[in-house]
Amino acid sequence: MAQTYTALIQYADGWWIGSVQEISGINCQERTKDQLLVSIRSALKDILELNRQEASRRIKSGYEAVSISI
Repeated sequence: MAQTYTALIQYADGWWIGSVQEISGINCQERTKDQLLVSIRSALKDILELNRQEASRRIKSGYEAVSISI
């Protein structure tokens, strides 16, 4: 199932800037709106993968993985 996130975007001083509402640390800036959305998607994929890798390291050190839904 695909997860949906909210990109908060704004045009200011010749740049499109944006972040992801649900995940801190994803901030992007591009000249066009389309480029910004590509950058945000890429950054979101990267941070989710890094979080998965960190979680995998924790599992190896004694944590248990349990699926949850909200």
